[in-house]
This record gives sequence, C-alpha cells and structure tokens, in this order.
Amino acid sequence: MIEILTASEVERARETGRLVGNILNTLKHRVQVGTNLLEIDAWTKEMIEEAGAVSCYVDYAPSFGSGPFGHYICTGVNDAVLHGLPRDYQLADGDLLTLDLAITLKGIASDAAISFIVGTAARAEDLKMIETTQRALAAAIAEARPGAKIGDLSFAIGSVLTAEGYKVNMEFGGHGIGSTMHQDPHVSNDGRRGRGYTLRPGLLLAIEPWVMADTSKLVTDRDGWTLRSATGCRTAHTEHTIAITETGAEILTLPTDLSA
Repeated sequence: MIEILTASEVERARETGRLVGNILNTLKHRVQVGTNLLEIDAWTKEMIEEAGAVSCYVDYAPSFGSGPFGHYICTGVNDAVLHGLPRDYQLADGDLLTLDLAITLKGIASDAAISFIVGTAARAEDLKMIETTQRALAAAIAEARPGAKIGDLSFAIGSVLTAEGYKVNMEFGGHGIGSTMHQDPHVSNDGRRGRGYTLRPGLLLAIEPWVMADTSKLVTDRDGWTLRSATGCRTAHTEHTIAITETGAEILTLPTDLSA
C-alpha cells in the first residue's frame, strides 16, 4: 500500500516526527558509559506513554523476526545494525550504539534512527562510518521532490556509500510510512536513477542508509531479532522520516533543539 496523506494528516505527522526526534535526542544525551540497554528501553517507554503515543514495536511480529518484538526501541551495539533487541548489557566506553525508534501519535507514525559513540573512546573509522550514513541520507533527501523517482533517492544513497568503500546490503532499506509503520514504496540503499515510484506531495518516506564496515552480509542473532554483521565488524545506521511537499522534502524527525 502506498498512502498519500492529506494536509491535516501531514500536520499530525509533523507532531509525531518531532516527538521521535526529541526522544532520540534525549536518549543520546542521557546515555553514558554503564547505561544498560534495558534502561534505555524503560526510558523510551516512559516518554512514549507520557506523550500519549503508541509504540510501533511492542506488538510488531513480521515474518523476519521472532515476534512479537516486545520492546519500545531497537538498541544495536557495535556489530548489531538492525532490529537490535534490548538486552541486559551495560554500555562500555567506545561502544557504537544505534537507536531506532518508531511511534504512532494521533494515528500517524514516524520512524528515525541515530548512531553515536558512547563515552570518549571514539575510533576514527567509526566516526567516518556514522558520518557517511548521515551524508548518504542528506543526499537522498536533496533528491526528494514531486516528480522524482524512488530510484533517484536510492542512487544518491548508494553513490555516497560506495564512494567510501562500503558494500551495500539490499535486503533492508527505507520505506513508505503513514497510518502504519511499514508501507510501500521500498527505498533501497542503492539503485538506478529514473526507476520506481514517482514521488507526490503528501507521501511520507522513512529513508535509512546503513552500512557494515567490511561486509554486506547479515546474520541473525540467537534472540531471533537482532541483525549483525556476518564478520563481526562495526555498523552504523541513520534514518529520518520526510514528507514530500509541493517544493521538495521536509524532514519531520528533527529534534526541537537542533543545537543539542
């Protein structure tokens, strides 16, 4: 299903997006060395419920997971890049942490992800990988406007990722979003210009470049959910939900305080 939102629905999407961005921003500044992944999940639950929102994850049970997910946020550490199931683990200095959050508020969903280094022991190669996913996302958003094709966005993402030497996995990527979390069209992290669905005002897309340092192959953790790099290498993932407007794209999942 491809859903085109009305102006009033897009306005509700803005509210949901701000909430997602603000929760992720709060978590990024609250997390420190020694924080437990289960604490992050509990904090997320508290903030979602205080806002009167609903988690998209707790009851989520797709074919690729051992569902239902049962938690409020995805927490990926180091080699865990997607669908990280929160577990009893205390973060160490230098861990590369990915937080992926999707919630619904007033009937409209938004989805975003951030990757960052915990503590002060940052490795240059980790910072480069995170920054590359951020640039790839920005490149895709710059292509997003009425009349553009999904392939234009995928090409932009893949061009940035491959230029830095990363191999692109095509199993998981971005997606349409609206009254439900996962919708068509699929937004691959590499592709060809001029191919795929034509973007229209009112379309919401969750665009999410992600990479693994030295492989494109994933393995599933014993928890049935967490997807890890097949080689054990580190990973990074950045995501925003955008709305296609009459003139371009609007990022919905930015935090209110952009300076923080």
